[in-house]
Amino acid sequence: MAIKAVCRDCLWTGTDPAGPPDRRCPSCGSRRIVAHTELDRLTIAHMDCDAFYASVEKRDRPELRDRPVIVGGGKRGVVSTACYVARQYGVGSAMPMFKALKACPEAVVIKPDFAKYVFESDRILGALGRLTPLIQPLSLDEAWVDLSGTERLNGGPAAFQLIRFQKQIEQETGLTVSIGLAPNRFLAKMASEMDKPHGFSVIGAGDAQALLAPRSVTALPGVGPVFGKALRSDGYATIGDLARADVRDLVKRYGESGLRLYDLAHARDARAVNPERDRKGMSAETTFNEDLSTAEALEAELWPLCEKLASKARRYGVASRVLVLKLRRTDFKIVTRRISLAEPVQTARALFAAGRDLLRPELGPPYRLIGIGMADIQDAEDAPVGLFQSAETRLLKTERAIDRLREKFGKDAVVAGRALKT
Repeated sequence: MAIKAVCRDCLWTGTDPAGPPDRRCPSCGSRRIVAHTELDRLTIAHMDCDAFYASVEKRDRPELRDRPVIVGGGKRGVVSTACYVARQYGVGSAMPMFKALKACPEAVVIKPDFAKYVFESDRILGALGRLTPLIQPLSLDEAWVDLSGTERLNGGPAAFQLIRFQKQIEQETGLTVSIGLAPNRFLAKMASEMDKPHGFSVIGAGDAQALLAPRSVTALPGVGPVFGKALRSDGYATIGDLARADVRDLVKRYGESGLRLYDLAHARDARAVNPERDRKGMSAETTFNEDLSTAEALEAELWPLCEKLASKARRYGVASRVLVLKLRRTDFKIVTRRISLAEPVQTARALFAAGRDLLRPELGPPYRLIGIGMADIQDAEDAPVGLFQSAETRLLKTERAIDRLREKFGKDAVVAGRALKT
């Protein structure tokens, strides 16, 4: 008997995907019923913790429950996470702290405690991992999951398993997660954003295009404000406009991005959930033969690390807007500094610029090691596309061309002027 409805409160299951508008669970009376004609056939999901860092802090400090909470750096830093109360004032991730406090002066600002967030992330992703090994984390607080073939092992279709998992996380950690269930990764992520916080949304193959058509093109992954403005000026204001376009025109105008836009507009996404992409970050570091303390000497060591890390990021198709500088002093004490950028990057020059900014306040004492890292990495395909108006987009074209030349003629075929100078 095919399951078409599940109660999110008592886990009752039914076979009728419709039911009256005022439908209640026949077992517990709850109105929180997830129902869809394809519910028992969908297996790809996106799990997203709700305002993760801020929710952890609110759980640990109940007196902040109804207060606007911002997790982030000092006045010169940026917002890592804003709770849903703060978001009502217009506060969002990556916003400069001074702007966030101007928008919401009464907000409680809390310095990030990443050790605590990693611990909770491991608990949540660990519970998800007990359902299937096919998990692809995007960051500490979100992941794609493929539950194909797990029905017998876990006692029900993917929808039932995920609703049960959602209840388990709330009971065991005091945190909530939102889940989207769909035929592919793109639709699953879109579904998880439709009903936050603590939501569960379903998009089926049969209703995907109708649901997508009226939405703004900026709802597509990779379409940020700049690219969205360009698309609208070209006559593509909605996803439906892209779906009705001639694919040859889109490719002619936007290159590879045009083909991807056409596929997404038709609800197509062939990417599999890839457990090998379960990296939360990547880094490169080097230990010096002699201790270094000057800006010139440290930057000379930092640049090749940025080239190495950026090349690896492009090879794996990932990017990040959270960059980390690591230094080890002569007494072996480790200093780490983080910065959140406005957009995800994967170029050496962007890494170097951020790393140099983080390095400058630490100049003075001698160091024996330097490293640069990317935290909370994501698929580069999901990063905003600047359409030639973004500095990162322009740099990326150049560095990809250098990648091809080095692959063909050797790593010394193209050497940056900075490397020659140092």
